[in-house]
Amino acid sequence: MRSLAPGIKLITSFSRDSWYRFSILILTFVFYTSYHLSRKPISIVKSQLHRNCSNVIHPADLNITDNDTWCDWAPFDQNNYQNLFGVLDNCFLVAYAFGMFFSGMFGERLPLRYYLSSGMLLSGLFTALFGLGFYWRIHSLWYYCLVQALNGLVQTTGWPAVVACVGNWFGKGKRGFIMGIWNSHTSVGNILGSLIAGVYVSSAWGLSFIVPGIIIACTGVICFFFLVEKPEDVNCTPPQHHESVEQEPLLRNSSSNEEIFSSHTSTAVEPVEEHTEAISFSGALKIPGVVEFSLCLLFAKLVSYTFLYWLPLYIANIAHFDPKEAGDLSTLFDVGGIVGGILAGLISDYSGGRATTCCAMLIIAAPMLFLFNKIGQNGLPTTVCMLLWCGALVNGPYALITTAVSADLGTHECLRGNSRALSTVTAIIDGTGSIGAAVGPLLAGLISPTGWNNVFYMLITADVLACLLLSRLVYKEVRGWCGYTTRQRGFKEI
Repeated sequence: MRSLAPGIKLITSFSRDSWYRFSILILTFVFYTSYHLSRKPISIVKSQLHRNCSNVIHPADLNITDNDTWCDWAPFDQNNYQNLFGVLDNCFLVAYAFGMFFSGMFGERLPLRYYLSSGMLLSGLFTALFGLGFYWRIHSLWYYCLVQALNGLVQTTGWPAVVACVGNWFGKGKRGFIMGIWNSHTSVGNILGSLIAGVYVSSAWGLSFIVPGIIIACTGVICFFFLVEKPEDVNCTPPQHHESVEQEPLLRNSSSNEEIFSSHTSTAVEPVEEHTEAISFSGALKIPGVVEFSLCLLFAKLVSYTFLYWLPLYIANIAHFDPKEAGDLSTLFDVGGIVGGILAGLISDYSGGRATTCCAMLIIAAPMLFLFNKIGQNGLPTTVCMLLWCGALVNGPYALITTAVSADLGTHECLRGNSRALSTVTAIIDGTGSIGAAVGPLLAGLISPTGWNNVFYMLITADVLACLLLSRLVYKEVRGWCGYTTRQRGFKEI
């Protein structure tokens, strides 16, 4: 009998279910990569919209009235340009935060394939419209604010939908590690968005938006033709979301049988009834742990998104790099974020302590942010090292909460098999975090004229508050590891 080719052996060694699950991971990874890819250009283009024009060689035939602002793009050519950049960021982020609270409920009631596809197509349209302002010579702040706000609304279609889709296909085993790797799409999208925008930023910054807009629109078409929402749609085996207490309960303490977010005290396995009614907003808030992690994410995301929108400009101003070099260097923060997200998921899987993992990384992040501000500009090697460390410590907890924790809570045993809660829980957690994402860049725009030191003090304060908000959950995890037992709480008791 002839032996099969090695490639065919590899293909046939995996089951049909495994191939479908792998394809869902890849597709949702690509989808959300394109979402973040289309958000990143604004942070790269900022340093091109307002430059030090006295150092720029101007065309001989150009009549210049102001030597300091002739190369800037109005209305960002005035001394209040940092405040205007903050307003621009907030138009997107406030709309995103507002829309996220409703997006999850829409995602549970509409087919995910249509919801994601339409969201990506509209995101591509509004991203491209921002770039077309360059070719149409639009200098109205209201135009750019309107486009940013509309883009923020349609971008809310992405996160609840992709997390719900992955949650439909994957159970609890190694969820932190798998989602830690999968969540690198955020950083990969930021990196690709920075690199693509950097190619065009100095020559024709409009293309820095138009090209990412085309890319996310194309992924929307792919989503429409290939996304499978649930295993049952293609006769695959659905994952097991609920286990007995003896079998590694959801979000438990690894060294004891106590569950941090326990929904019952009996060790007997109760039959799980599949519910089809979507959970209400107030019902999702009653799930133990949702409020704490949501508020923690508010401050964690404040720090992360301040870096997302202001890091390239900070590097250009402090280290005196040109816009392209500053954008390329800022991608190292996202490279560190990839490593941090994977480590956070791996550690939390091994220890069983999601809250403790987040809290530990947040504690270490505070002094690292202080050091970055003090010594981060002392040579290129120091800058690279600090960017990688800060990226890992800032984005690690953010990644863990928005993925594994959201999926854990959205499939909590207290829901008694209600598979339609995941999108709403994810939207509540990420929506609350998005409030911080909106506030952070706005505060950075208001504070930065007084000095970058004050911006970093604000970030350190937010980091400490995020840590404190998890103190109750950390206390329970530590008590569990020490062998103590506590009165377990039910679904209605928070």
